[in-house]
Amino acid sequence: MLRNALSKRLVRHGVGRMKTLNLLAASELPDGFTYPKQFCHAVDLGLMNLEPWYLIEGEELRKTFAGLRERYQGRKLIPFARRQDNDDIACWDVQSDLVIVVIHDFASPGWEQRGRFECFWDWFRQAVEDMIEFDT
Repeated sequence: MLRNALSKRLVRHGVGRMKTLNLLAASELPDGFTYPKQFCHAVDLGLMNLEPWYLIEGEELRKTFAGLRERYQGRKLIPFARRQDNDDIACWDVQSDLVIVVIHDFASPGWEQRGRFECFWDWFRQAVEDMIEFDT
């Protein structure tokens, strides 16, 4: 009984709820890029609302993708998450073996990168730390 009640509460709050996401289609992505399996796994588990970070999708994702291409023309960045309390955007850097970079959007070219993570799980660990700090 308790497990069922907890399960209903978690679903009501978005935990464990499967959702169809409006990510970039293969035709919109650079040749050869596919969303990494670690990212897909976290999304499938519903683990992407890590306040202050949130998954960007739909029109916001497309506008962010286009804006990054325009502002940082020497880079190939695929955005996937944004911080709600500043202009930081987590992106895959297609030119750097898909490391994740945190870009401070609207910064002058050459000054935009605020962080770098070797893999999705490294970024995810930091996002959890950011969530803990943000909540206190």
